[in-house]
Amino acid sequence: MTRIEDVAIVSAKGARRWHHGHPWIYRSDITTRPDAPAGSVRVHDHRGKPIGVALWSPASEISLRMVDRDARATLDHIWWRRRIEAAVVRREPLRAVATAYRLVHGEGDGCPSFICDRYDRYLVVQLMSAGLEAFRATILDVLDELVRPAGVLARNDVALRAKEHLPVGVELLRGDVPDEVEVSEHGVRFIAALRHGQKTGAFLDQRENRVLVGERARGRALDCFSYHGSFAMHLAQRAESVVALDVSAAALDRAAAHCALNGITNIELIKADAFQYLTEQAAAGERFDTIVLDPPAFAKTRASLPAAIRGYKDINLRALRLLSTNGLLFTASCSFHLTKPLFLEMLQNAAADSGRRVALRAVTVQPIDHPEVMTIPETGYLKGALLEALD
Repeated sequence: MTRIEDVAIVSAKGARRWHHGHPWIYRSDITTRPDAPAGSVRVHDHRGKPIGVALWSPASEISLRMVDRDARATLDHIWWRRRIEAAVVRREPLRAVATAYRLVHGEGDGCPSFICDRYDRYLVVQLMSAGLEAFRATILDVLDELVRPAGVLARNDVALRAKEHLPVGVELLRGDVPDEVEVSEHGVRFIAALRHGQKTGAFLDQRENRVLVGERARGRALDCFSYHGSFAMHLAQRAESVVALDVSAAALDRAAAHCALNGITNIELIKADAFQYLTEQAAAGERFDTIVLDPPAFAKTRASLPAAIRGYKDINLRALRLLSTNGLLFTASCSFHLTKPLFLEMLQNAAADSGRRVALRAVTVQPIDHPEVMTIPETGYLKGALLEALD
């Protein structure tokens, strides 16, 4: 029998949000807080009707993260195994083409605040709420059963945990995990830095986009914001030559190691600011047949969006002016606040200012291991477009 202390009562607004498919219920929409530690609680609406079970984080602004519409559900080992196994099965097609991919994408897989990435024999997880942290041992046991990893590392070095009053840092949870591990995607090998790299060790969400533009690359290619050279190595498969550009010398050193690992010799690594380099190349009358723009997030907050749109338009305009006739530009944004409509509007304005006829050849979204649930906008952030300069 459920104790009254373990029940959260939410407002009509909070209940309506869950009814419409979004799992977050904010502190301001809880009319009666449960007298329970972080973990799971039953949730009732303002009329006393049970509406489900949630992860409960007492200190968080997002106090309830709904996980099940059955108010009688118990978040035991069986429940977590069923939920995580469904996510793992969705990734089965990736096993044939990659040894690194996301196994669990938080709310996108019905596991709010939980990220789990696979790097060959190792798993890297992020537990980003107090409610989820309460189930750490159970989740690790389930991962052991389903995946049999050689080790599990927690990259809990994210600011969100501090807001949940949780320790922040990197922690070995199970087995043994090396600092670096070699992985592959669609035949290209690279090194993931599990303890110190970006995200959980590498950028896994652009995998299909790298293949998309790599299969169409030709002539002189340019990879701006190249980081460790992931796009550049795919471009090099078909392009005659590739310039890989980044402001970080350390990133380019890693890119050079990746080129050597793959036996690639037609990539020139240049340390430079992308905005300045594109301007200088245009002034010199240079042209590229294939260009990739994969910049970091320009809009990290809603308030920064107007300036970010100007930045995105500027860099895309400079790239469009550098394209040869029938040249291809793949451009992307990982800024959540820059929505798909705003992204396409920005590209339309850049094309207009370029004075060229620019065709939209493809619009890309997140890959299958980063599912974007339509009723949960926060599960989606990545969008891309393949453009062709027709004259």
